[in-house]
Amino acid sequence: MNNFQFHRPATVADATRALAGTDDGRFLAGGQSLLPAMKMGLSAPSDLVELARIPQLKGIRVEAGALVVGAGTSHAAVAASDVVRGAIPALAHLASLIGDPAVRTAGTLGGSIALNDPAACYPAGVLGLGATIRTDRRTIAADDFFTGVYTTALEPDELIVEVSFPIPAKASWQKFKQPASRFSLVGVFVSSGPAGVRVAVTGAGPGVFRVTAFEQALARGWSASALDGLKVDASSLNTDLHATADYRAHLVGVLAKRGVTAA
Repeated sequence: MNNFQFHRPATVADATRALAGTDDGRFLAGGQSLLPAMKMGLSAPSDLVELARIPQLKGIRVEAGALVVGAGTSHAAVAASDVVRGAIPALAHLASLIGDPAVRTAGTLGGSIALNDPAACYPAGVLGLGATIRTDRRTIAADDFFTGVYTTALEPDELIVEVSFPIPAKASWQKFKQPASRFSLVGVFVSSGPAGVRVAVTGAGPGVFRVTAFEQALARGWSASALDGLKVDASSLNTDLHATADYRAHLVGVLAKRGVTAA
């Protein structure tokens, strides 16, 4: 691991100011992806700006019909929160299945969606609920936030402060995990609420995506049978040592039906 300067700001303003003064700095949230990448020589930032000591980035509350979660809130805190369980149980369930206890204790909501790993769980929850990402300078709709493989709409020095999730009438998270990494081989988040009917998929393709045909069918009638005969095109999905694209496409349909029934 290369040498780097370490910064411990106490406010969001201090954090963005610290990063602006670096040659090639990075924000450090839970470090569950960045630190291993640094150890393997895949990333060599000049500076790390730690976010763990910023109170503004943590906390969970219900506000104006939405569940608002601070970007620095850990997966474990979301999973254990009575507020989350009361407002969006499916989101608490999603957080409870991320990684293992060590990852859930250190990893954060903001870190997960800022990295936008193609197999991460939180992007499906954010997109599947039609959430809004609030940064230090603007708000970004979930549909505009995830832009590609490990890429988002964030500017290089932009910091996620919190995420606002509209509280749905019903929602469910279904995950078929890769047993070693516990990432989603395929994960499907379904919901019906203020953002309409949404079906978001992670793990199957090069990034999180919505299945419009499923959404339209469920909008006409919320039942697993509404999805009978509908399929996801496998041509743009992933094939690797864990599963073929055709198998992943099949799983999307199976998990979507399970989610509709569970919700």
